Amino acid sequence: MSRENRRGFPRRLQWKCVESRVDSKRLYYGRFILFPLRKGEAETIGIAMRRALLGEIEGTCITYAKFEKVTHEYSTIVGIQESVNEIFMNLKEIVLKSNLYGTSDAFICVKGPRDVTAHDIIKPPYVEIVDNTQHIARLTESINFCMKLKIEKSRGYRIKSPTKNFQAESYPIDAVFMPVRNANYSIYSYGKGNRTDKEEILFFEIWTNGSLTPKEALHEASRKLIDLFSLFLNTEEENLHLDDNQRKIHLPLFTFHDKLAKQSKKEKKLSFDFD
Repeated sequence: MSRENRRGFPRRLQWKCVESRVDSKRLYYGRFILFPLRKGEAETIGIAMRRALLGEIEGTCITYAKFEKVTHEYSTIVGIQESVNEIFMNLKEIVLKSNLYGTSDAFICVKGPRDVTAHDIIKPPYVEIVDNTQHIARLTESINFCMKLKIEKSRGYRIKSPTKNFQAESYPIDAVFMPVRNANYSIYSYGKGNRTDKEEILFFEIWTNGSLTPKEALHEASRKLIDLFSLFLNTEEENLHLDDNQRKIHLPLFTFHDKLAKQSKKEKKLSFDFD
């Protein structure tokens, strides 16, 4: 991307991955730089990119689990070392990636004694488990362990809230859809002269859960921001035709200047009362 600098010469923005490593199957790290930027541009890009990384990228999670003959999520089952709640916590830690649209079902059906891991999940072919060794439960006796799971793709996070509309013996699981675990940015200023003549380098650090790399996360967040702002590139405004049955938009009754004039009248009235 070429732009003109303060002296009129064209400048070319560049970005580069300066560090990349895989700490584990569920923890990827990447460090990137973007330069040269004018004073203030790094802060603008950093804020927008960080919010897009943490809030706009979709991920896949297990959102429901169904146990047969389980009265509540804090129950214990004979022959299983973990409680039902501990099993749900282990299911929450499973990292998935998929091309899923909407929801899908998965199953676990094994016989003990043995350890149950993410490898035992019977899933659709378009869903992939990042770490098959993730522990779910330990069967200490010769019992059948069967469970139905609901897989969903979304963004952000969802705190479990039991609903009466779902099937009996099904329990919601806290879902963290965000594939980016953390994202930080820092700014380095350089150059001679006064403050306005200096240029900036934007540093980005991204940690992901292994369902995508930090570089892929950076590309996806950039696409999300472009999609959000591309509408303003149109020179003409779109005409909104809202039917009576559609959601209505309630505009404020007064503009900013009307409110300011109204506030000034109140202040003048108060000053007259004190006189």
